[in-house]
Amino acid sequence: MSVTSSTNAPKVIVIAGPTAAGKSALALAVAEKFHGVLINADSQQRYADLRILTSRPSVADEARVPHKLFGDLGPADTGSAAEWAIKAAAEIETATAQNKVPILVGGTGLYFRALMEGLSDMPAVPSEVRDSARALLDDIGHAAFHAKLAARDPVLGARLKPGDTQRMLRAWEVVEASGRPLSAWQETPGTPPIAARYFSIVLLPDRAALYADCDSRFQAMVEGGALAEVQALIDRRIDLAKGIGKALGVAELAKTLAGAQDLAGAVTLVQTATRQYAKRQMTWFRNQFRADLTLSKKLSECLMEEIFSNIRLFLLT
Repeated sequence: MSVTSSTNAPKVIVIAGPTAAGKSALALAVAEKFHGVLINADSQQRYADLRILTSRPSVADEARVPHKLFGDLGPADTGSAAEWAIKAAAEIETATAQNKVPILVGGTGLYFRALMEGLSDMPAVPSEVRDSARALLDDIGHAAFHAKLAARDPVLGARLKPGDTQRMLRAWEVVEASGRPLSAWQETPGTPPIAARYFSIVLLPDRAALYADCDSRFQAMVEGGALAEVQALIDRRIDLAKGIGKALGVAELAKTLAGAQDLAGAVTLVQTATRQYAKRQMTWFRNQFRADLTLSKKLSECLMEEIFSNIRLFLLT
């Protein structure tokens, strides 16, 4: 997915893959080895108030190498891919100017696409159009709304399911505001915010092992203070219907704290949702992302030497 072959362009390491695949540990090791700066490419780890629940790097790890765009969003912020790409491009330029290696690490596919390929220019959507779209959905229900959307944007109508609320609303808002289907806008080539060279490492572990890691990691989050993290949001009267409330686990733990869901049931629900999320990420990285190096085995000393050798070669060419 390199966007330029110029030897003068910044050289960027990408470490990508599904949640719980071990990206953070690998990225930290690479950053320490090559005098790097870690730039977050995970939409959920951008929330400042969810260090535990989004498995953000620890304070100790953040002290070992520079970390950028971790915890840069407030609870009400949504953080679009286009906005992130502009910030990430600036961090790449800054790191390069300081003779440090920019290292992108995360699992949000749209973020990588926005930075490395560019996104199509999208029309501005007035707030009244957003409000009317939500009102229509609430009035007629998901199935009827999906049918109306399919009539105006057949491509996305076929691609989206009636339960995909946010994407349906977005598609409706765009066609309503511009008169042109979102699928047509998406076909318009975008321009990357920075011309850079990328060496991409994708972690795609065994699915059964990954799912087990997803389950154990969320259990560890609960034992490590995730409930208190969500309680702090509730105490501040944060609106959990949007922004930070969409992060995995927030809604379920909030129900537990409100007495509407037992903790064991909440854990099971979030573990299931996390496995489903990881599955979607794996599918995206397999089918829509060109990796220079794909890792399917557990990290070992021998494998780390292979990774370092490939990175060293990339940085020297």
